[in-house]
Amino acid sequence: MSKSKPAKSARPAKAARSKDAKPAQTITPTASPAAGAGPAIDIGISDKDRRQIAKELSKFLADAYTLYLKTHNFHWNVTGPMFNALHNMFEAQYTEQWNALDDVAERIRALGYNAPGSYAEFMQLTSIREEPGATEAPDWREMVRQLVVGNEAVCRSARKAIDVADDGDDEPTEDLLIQRLQTHEKYAWMLRSLLQ
Repeated sequence: MSKSKPAKSARPAKAARSKDAKPAQTITPTASPAAGAGPAIDIGISDKDRRQIAKELSKFLADAYTLYLKTHNFHWNVTGPMFNALHNMFEAQYTEQWNALDDVAERIRALGYNAPGSYAEFMQLTSIREEPGATEAPDWREMVRQLVVGNEAVCRSARKAIDVADDGDDEPTEDLLIQRLQTHEKYAWMLRSLLQ
């Protein structure tokens, strides 16, 4: 006598989301797949604190990656009388940002958690709105304005993560984030100056 498989239940249709709606931030980093295979992590930070720090670092990484992508997009698509200056400025900024992303992701890993690494994860975690490139790139002034706003958002994410790292006595994370905070505050100031 063969057993019949239960019928698959129909999944409810997902509700349509407005263009400006941001998905809920539901991603919480999980421990490395190798967790439990070797010695437990004992770096002087509790498991609970490491998880919370990794969660805030993941949000920071998502904001930093989204800002990197937006800056690179604007480097490719800037036009107008400020083309040469902005094309070069955006390139210098996105190159520096790209190189910094690895340090943040590796810090999450050092805490024993997986770093987010997909567009889907970044879009769930980020507070920065993505911009189209091929279909409707804004003019140079709007690009600069958006990059000011984006750098300020990264600063806010860094400050939140610094507070959480401070609560967990995680000085290496604090140091990393303070360096990033200084860089993004400087970028925001430089970009804002172009609009004054």
